[in-house]
Amino acid sequence: MVDDMNGGEARAAAWELAAFSFRYPTEELAEAVTSGEWTDAAREVAEALGLELPESFGAGDAESVQDLKALRVEATRLFVGSPQPAVSPYEGVWRAQEEGVQALLFVNPHSMAVERFMKSCGLARPEGTNEPLDHIATECELLEHLALRSLGIALDDESPLPASADLPGGSPQAAYEAFLAEHVAVWAPGFAAAVAAETRLPFYRDAAELLKVLTA
Repeated sequence: MVDDMNGGEARAAAWELAAFSFRYPTEELAEAVTSGEWTDAAREVAEALGLELPESFGAGDAESVQDLKALRVEATRLFVGSPQPAVSPYEGVWRAQEEGVQALLFVNPHSMAVERFMKSCGLARPEGTNEPLDHIATECELLEHLALRSLGIALDDESPLPASADLPGGSPQAAYEAFLAEHVAVWAPGFAAAVAAETRLPFYRDAAELLKVLTA
């Protein structure tokens, strides 16, 4: 599979996998982790992109995730919390904390900038949801979307999308590079390091490692 995957395809697949890893866990994710499929996919995209993962990558993932409940318990502790998550998955909250200012969902300059950027790419919050768009998984999905558009592929053929010339920077590639540089690469490495330090499951440590090498 690696030999057949070009750089653009591998880049899109890597961000898809990262988004999949940091969304609230589903049965599909639990099965991918316990079967070893998730680890294999991560190694394949990393190899295709010329990125190095640690030799220990994937060790203990399947054994530590007995079922979906194990993943959801840890994801809730890490990213939802009560009253606060151990590691905020939102760019605006994360960067506000780093800057020493009050961290509020939605109404902060970083979250609003992400929302404006996504809207300029023809993407918006799904109807009926109230999730801030600066969640790490959603930001990874935007990079996947832009990587696919660079290949001439749209994620959702039913939704009207702006012409490439109307995207930030005037092309999917320019928009991809701008969003990565201005948003994801700014905060995701610190987020990944915090997840790796805080988690009790090897899987989330490896998911953080994948995110780290993608944003290095």
